[in-house]
Amino acid sequence: MRRSPVGSGSVSMAVLLAALAACSGSGTSASPSVGPTPASNQPAQGGRGGRGSVIDTTRFVRTSPPSDPIIRDMWQEGMNHSQTMALSQVLFDSIGPRLTNSDRYNAGQDWLVKTYGAWGVSARKERWGTWSSWKRGPTHLDLIAPRVRSLEAMMLAWSPGTEGRDVEGDVVLLPDARTPEDFSGAAGALRGKFVLISPPNPSCRMPAQWTEFGQPGAATRIDSPRAKWDTSYSMRMDAGGNRYVWPKQAGVAGVISTYWSRYPGIDKVFGSAKQQVPTIDVTCEDYNLLFRLAEQHQGPRLRLNATADFLGEQPVANVIAEIKGSSLPNEYIVLSAHYDSWDGGSGATDNGTGTITMLEALRILKKFYPNPKRTIIVGHWGGEEQGLNGSRAFVEDHPEVVKGVYAGWNQDNGTGRIVNMGPGPFVAATDRLISYLLEMPSDITGWIKISGVSAPAGGGTDNASFQCAQAPVYGLGALGWDYSWTTWHTNRDTYDKVVPEDLKNNATLVAMLAYLADKDPSPLSHQAADTVTSSQGQRVAVRFNCPKATRSTAASPR
Repeated sequence: MRRSPVGSGSVSMAVLLAALAACSGSGTSASPSVGPTPASNQPAQGGRGGRGSVIDTTRFVRTSPPSDPIIRDMWQEGMNHSQTMALSQVLFDSIGPRLTNSDRYNAGQDWLVKTYGAWGVSARKERWGTWSSWKRGPTHLDLIAPRVRSLEAMMLAWSPGTEGRDVEGDVVLLPDARTPEDFSGAAGALRGKFVLISPPNPSCRMPAQWTEFGQPGAATRIDSPRAKWDTSYSMRMDAGGNRYVWPKQAGVAGVISTYWSRYPGIDKVFGSAKQQVPTIDVTCEDYNLLFRLAEQHQGPRLRLNATADFLGEQPVANVIAEIKGSSLPNEYIVLSAHYDSWDGGSGATDNGTGTITMLEALRILKKFYPNPKRTIIVGHWGGEEQGLNGSRAFVEDHPEVVKGVYAGWNQDNGTGRIVNMGPGPFVAATDRLISYLLEMPSDITGWIKISGVSAPAGGGTDNASFQCAQAPVYGLGALGWDYSWTTWHTNRDTYDKVVPEDLKNNATLVAMLAYLADKDPSPLSHQAADTVTSSQGQRVAVRFNCPKATRSTAASPR
């Protein structure tokens, strides 16, 4: 959809960017203050930081400004001279989304290495395997009968295109089959057609609106047919068998789907290198239009022109930045965030903001603490969205780093300020985290809750790759900002969703954590608890099990 240009009297982009960069929130000042009221001592909820019983905030939230001059300098730099929004604009707008091993993924990695180099930081691309390299081009999908309308649509990642041609075809529903035999019998009628493979949504309004404004029973009236369609389409897809195989065998013109994210115009956009025909996401409103027209036999017909270039199975890498330790170079502080993204939007909050957090944190460290005792590593991991592959490969390939991890932090759940963290299964970590936060401004720590010892992180993000190997890399849990529905994997995950003051807060926090961990005289410890309390209140054994990295497209089940 073409957007109207900004009028000639509007503020320039440079001015807007400067204003965003200067945006500081109520806690930002030239010197750190006493800060906000400490977080209440309620169980931590949400995010990917620690869970479990919360540590009393009076143990780590200061009642006076910090005394450490480096902490004060980091605060001044991070909150009043931040580069987070300028870096974000380049990464999210100019480079854009970073689908694993796509052209934009590789362009962004080159930019990271160059940016670190300009700061005097050593950085390298480190190969971890091979992956299908794919370049997205334009997608144009038009309804041409029974009326004309350009649809809001885009190819799924790794979808074949139409090789520069306009492809026209009628729109049909997925066959109402219950067995493979029934589906096979109906598949002949799909040749040359565009097949709708997702259930429709009775309404694309936010569910909360039906609850707030609807007459009695309205929300149920909407939810009931949605559940029935979900069940019906699940059975139809099961009858069809492998969703990547039957469309090719049936000779369809294309597959049309939708993955609504509970708000008007917002879809989640994924994809697979196993797709063999043009596979297109259409937003809820336009998908429902196509569905109604097809269901009522009103002759919907589409024209598709989609461009995609497959560049073959190519080497794929992480970016590793490093400041070598002076006296304890074989002990490591790891700053961790996955760099890859899905490409429906710009990958801004998943996980561009995590990437920028670690990038800016190392800039601050290089400026105010350029000669750490321990080696500080930043891992910008690839292939996280396909199964934590980049970080798992790094853990497998670098047992010496895993053995020497002193501490580390991972961030991967949106743009919000960090509000919870925890020690995971590591018994020495709680007191260390408390001691680090106690040195920081309460402007930062007053928002934070610390949990008690818990089970190792699961497979949701990259600190799990380290914790399963008994390396203490901790999760940082961010304030939600409706991450799960608004931006996570959606076509609306763009620069404008970044919260500038929260991003500055997070980068400054991480720089301080790394500095304080490096100063810590305590011996390295990977000691883990034998048992922890489960969410059901039972004591369960702590187990460590690291899945292997998937190092090629062919080996991936996704």
